[in-house]
Amino acid sequence: MEIKELRKIPIFYRLNDENLEKISKIVSKKHYNKDEMILFEEESGSNLYLIKSGRVKVTRINSDGDEVILSILGEGEFFGEMAILGGTTRSANVTSLEESEVLRLTRQDFMNLLKSHPDISIYILEEMANRLRKSDQLIKDLSLSNAEHKIAMSIIRLSEELGTIKRGQVEIEDLPYQKDIANMAGTSRETVSRTLKKFERNGFLEKKGRKLIIFDYHKFVEEFS
Repeated sequence: MEIKELRKIPIFYRLNDENLEKISKIVSKKHYNKDEMILFEEESGSNLYLIKSGRVKVTRINSDGDEVILSILGEGEFFGEMAILGGTTRSANVTSLEESEVLRLTRQDFMNLLKSHPDISIYILEEMANRLRKSDQLIKDLSLSNAEHKIAMSIIRLSEELGTIKRGQVEIEDLPYQKDIANMAGTSRETVSRTLKKFERNGFLEKKGRKLIIFDYHKFVEEFS
């Protein structure tokens, strides 16, 4: 693992070359194909995972046996920390959305890094606080009875996680499939299809294949928040 590759990962970007060289010797890499399971809910956890390339979805199965997508993570993000820090089993499933390469750190190596590099500990805490905020919002969104509102809030979440904003316009280059959006919103794929077409007719957005453009992101958020 090269130092320049490690430096692209936010959790490591403040470390000097000497420390990155040490980390390069303790991380292992693994490749996953599209739709391949990486972690299973309730299994024991002994590794932290860092996404070098690709995207994954974090999911749980609800009481009706349906998949609910909790988040979509991309390059530079991490997962698997809850089981390591809490000493418990995995709290969710993780599946690759596309071909992905991840780096793995053992629990012992990860804990040693936290002890020797406070900056990493602070970054982890900040990210966990951010994820808790998103989880709270997800619970609120899924409690809504209006499917259109649920789908809009899912689009807003995807904009935060995958989109780029420029002059108030948001573009998502590789929008998840409608089935995945339905699993985020707790509705059906057909409802997602109808709602996206309605949003297009109303001038909120435009969908070209897998690319989604929200013309006025702040107006869209105000409309459905």
